[in-house]
Amino acid sequence: MFRNQYDTDVTTWSPAGRLFQVEYAMEAVKQGSAAIGLRSATHVVLATVNKAASELSSHQKKVFKVDDHIGVAIAGLTADGRVLSRFLRSECINHAFVYESPLPVSRLVVHLADKAQVCTQRSWKRPYGVGLLVAGLDETGAHLYYNCPSGNYFEYQAFAIGSRSQAAKTYLERRFGAFNKYPREELIKDALSAIKETLQGEKLTGAICTVAVVGVGEPFHVIDQKTIQEVIDSMEIREEAAADQGTTQEEDKSSEAAPMDI
Repeated sequence: MFRNQYDTDVTTWSPAGRLFQVEYAMEAVKQGSAAIGLRSATHVVLATVNKAASELSSHQKKVFKVDDHIGVAIAGLTADGRVLSRFLRSECINHAFVYESPLPVSRLVVHLADKAQVCTQRSWKRPYGVGLLVAGLDETGAHLYYNCPSGNYFEYQAFAIGSRSQAAKTYLERRFGAFNKYPREELIKDALSAIKETLQGEKLTGAICTVAVVGVGEPFHVIDQKTIQEVIDSMEIREEAAADQGTTQEEDKSSEAAPMDI
């Protein structure tokens, strides 16, 4: 992927029509901790993996509140994500001051995409090395957007970004058809299950993940660690019960089998 002839400047095109600096910024998103978003008709849930740089340090914050009806989860360079989340807050505050109404999610996402696109067309700037999942609720319903360092944005029913996000995408693709009818609790459980897919065998606990939710009658907020741990415990109990039931059924089938004639 890495070149040394056409990647010295963000405004230099390769003969194949590619901007390598933009692609490198998108690669930075893939190297970040996993972030997952999924939505129903009334709620949007964001979940991230908390990874510390070392055992002696705390993890960096990956979920930011923008307004009462909007929040973001990031993957990639946390410093860039922090700057962009501050920009989003300013946009929401300015809109509320002028129009005395909440900023629609789609309009905010376009402003963010325009800001990212400018950095792909100025030789003295670099692209933002962070991807943002924007969750929000407005008059048109619940929304989940992904903003890319290239300046593109897409709306999703469910999506995952960051390291080992493909495993989470595979899990979400199997189940997203029913998300629109899901209650808040089921969305949270599926978000945790998708996060678990990215851990590659590491035990899922409330300490290594952050979950936030926004919905009808519920402002954007991060769910406390104790509540998340209780949800994880209930999921594990249900999985163990299902495994025990499957083992019992297999034993019953083997005992009912007729002995072989000799």
